[in-house]
Amino acid sequence: MFSTFCRWLMKLTGWQFEGQLPPSGKYIVIVGPHTSNWDFIVGVMARGAMAINIHFLGKHQLFIPPWGWLFKALGGSPVDRRKNNNLVDAVAQLFANDPQYKLALAPEGTRSEVKRWKTGFYHIARQANVDIYPVGLDFGRKKVVISQPLHPSGNMVAEMNQLMDFFRTIKGQKPKVIPDFVE
Repeated sequence: MFSTFCRWLMKLTGWQFEGQLPPSGKYIVIVGPHTSNWDFIVGVMARGAMAINIHFLGKHQLFIPPWGWLFKALGGSPVDRRKNNNLVDAVAQLFANDPQYKLALAPEGTRSEVKRWKTGFYHIARQANVDIYPVGLDFGRKKVVISQPLHPSGNMVAEMNQLMDFFRTIKGQKPKVIPDFVE
């Protein structure tokens, strides 16, 4: 029922898909550019329309009352960014325990403009041996753009710049500069 509602909502709001995610298997989805709270709403709507169970990580403040129950029900898990908690190992273990685990992350880690992307998603993908699917929320064209997967080889600088090049073609709700990745 939720899937039908989300497909209807996408049609009503004029959003469409360009590309698709595999319905089974395990992988990481990086969604960007992350520029507004609308990204989450469009992302949940798109995920629901695809009828794929994709989890997400969010700042721990989202998971407190009164709305914490909703974020958990939508597949979220809290992350306390103030603590050094070996998140890469913990998330890689989730992939090891579930052959259908899928995770969506915003590579910037914030809606604000950043000088450098976070690299945790890349390290998780390497450690869990899963593909990374770049997904752009293009507000200019009202398209959820799903690119070809990247299987991280360990050449992080080249592959991060390849991912960033894709996101430079996507117009976020509030435009911002996607930086080059320099190690």
